[in-house]
Amino acid sequence: MSSSSPSADCLGWAARDESGVLSPYNFSRRTLGVDDVSIRITHCGVCYADATSTRNQHGNSKYPLVPGHEIVGIVKEVGSNVHRFKVGDHIGVGTYVNSCRDCEYCNDNEEVYCAKGMTFTFNGVDVDGTITKGGYSSYIVVHERYCFSIPDDYPMASAAPLLCAGISVYAPMVRHKMNQPGKSLGVIGLGGLGHMAVKFGKAFGLNVTVFSTSLSKKEEALSILGADRFVISSDQEQIKALAKSFDFIVDAASGDHPFDPYMSLLKIGGVLTLVGFPSEVKFNPASLNTGT
Repeated sequence: MSSSSPSADCLGWAARDESGVLSPYNFSRRTLGVDDVSIRITHCGVCYADATSTRNQHGNSKYPLVPGHEIVGIVKEVGSNVHRFKVGDHIGVGTYVNSCRDCEYCNDNEEVYCAKGMTFTFNGVDVDGTITKGGYSSYIVVHERYCFSIPDDYPMASAAPLLCAGISVYAPMVRHKMNQPGKSLGVIGLGGLGHMAVKFGKAFGLNVTVFSTSLSKKEEALSILGADRFVISSDQEQIKALAKSFDFIVDAASGDHPFDPYMSLLKIGGVLTLVGFPSEVKFNPASLNTGT
């Protein structure tokens, strides 16, 4: 464990204002604690939240802001109480780096729902009172509880997106039992989240249909990701022909869009889970009450 005082030895890329433009930024990480892991960052995924935060679209950005919460790297140092990781291990860090560790949710390993509020990987308040800075940087110091082991033979570049986009899709799919081979899945939107939904759907043995507003996504959906069908969302005839035919729908679109047409595609008792971030959600109650 290092006992030296922190120095500005971490190189990051930071936004300085609402323009969101990133530029090199040297800063200090907190001193390694007894329960901490210091990670040399090798890869960091790009999430839409990085763009919205650097541009202060939620009105709470603290500058300079170093984004990035799909972090993968190699352990370079561990605190004296750390037992899950050792120097040289491949490791990942997701969207949060701390929580109260004492509430109902933390005790159930659901720290992301911490009753007192979890600490975001960037633009949050760290244990030492400083503002957390994310994975667009050379290294990071994190409590071992919020780190995840990555198999040595798994490509680190592929692991990074799993730490936000991946788990954001995987968790609700498993929670709502969408891992039943032979069932039908619709995926709305083919951005980062949509990609993951298609890949998990195929891995679960589902029949996957992609809904998109962009015809240019068709080849990617069918030939690269292996979806079974591609539908242009604005094609009303195709939409009507698919009424009450889906067991599950994962809505991964972040742009504003109507919900009623997609609700009509669900079988009675079907499940739609929303993982995207449209600015509002509106649908007719009849879509729930009568299945139309």
